[in-house]
Amino acid sequence: MANIKNRRERIKRGIRKNMEGTTDRPRLSVFRSNKVIYAQIIDDSKGHTITSSSSIELDKKGGVNTDISKNVGKKVAEKAIANGVKEIVFDRNGYLYHGNVKALAEGAREGGLKF
Repeated sequence: MANIKNRRERIKRGIRKNMEGTTDRPRLSVFRSNKVIYAQIIDDSKGHTITSSSSIELDKKGGVNTDISKNVGKKVAEKAIANGVKEIVFDRNGYLYHGNVKALAEGAREGGLKF
C-alpha cells in the first residue's frame, strides 16, 4: 500500500513541477477515493480555490462511477463559468487518465471548459 501511495506522490510531483494555475488559466485538480470524487479549480498565483464540487454535493452516497464523475465535472464547469473562468489546466493529481478521472474531464469539457 505504501508503494502505491509513494508512486502516486512521485508522479504528482513530476506533473506539478511543469504545471501551475494562473489567474488566466487556473488549475482543475482532481482527488478521488473509493467512495467520493472531488474537483477544485485553484489559482496558484493567489493561493486560493476559486470553486469546487464533489459527489457528496450531488447527494450520491455509496461508490463513485463514471456517470457520477461526469456530473461532478459538469457541475464544476458550471460554477467556474459563473466565476468567469473558461480556460483551465487539468491536473490529474498522479492518477491515470482513465475511468473516473477521464469521465470528470469529459464532463468539464461538455460543461464548457477548455483545456
